[in-house]
Amino acid sequence: MAGWWPALSRAARRHPWPTNVLLYGSLFSAGDALQQRLQGGEADWRQTRRVATLAVTFHANFNYVWLGLLERALPGRAPRAVLAKLLWDQVVGAPIVVSAFYT
Repeated sequence: MAGWWPALSRAARRHPWPTNVLLYGSLFSAGDALQQRLQGGEADWRQTRRVATLAVTFHANFNYVWLGLLERALPGRAPRAVLAKLLWDQVVGAPIVVSAFYT
């Protein structure tokens, strides 16, 4: 069990984009399955597959590129830079991501 974290960290350093895509797909799928489980009833694996497909094809890629652009445009960890990135993300990035999810 202890060996998975170093392996994940190594993969993220060597292959950041594919690792990001796989993590998004896994987390979105797990979140959808958990939400269905909490609601009770039968699992809808077709819905989970659709959520995973959206995560892998759009969300992971958009966020990888978008956050990279924000970091290049507004570098740093100073409170002012972080606040600027947060505002740009919420005003520009969030509406795109939310509209893709509900389309």
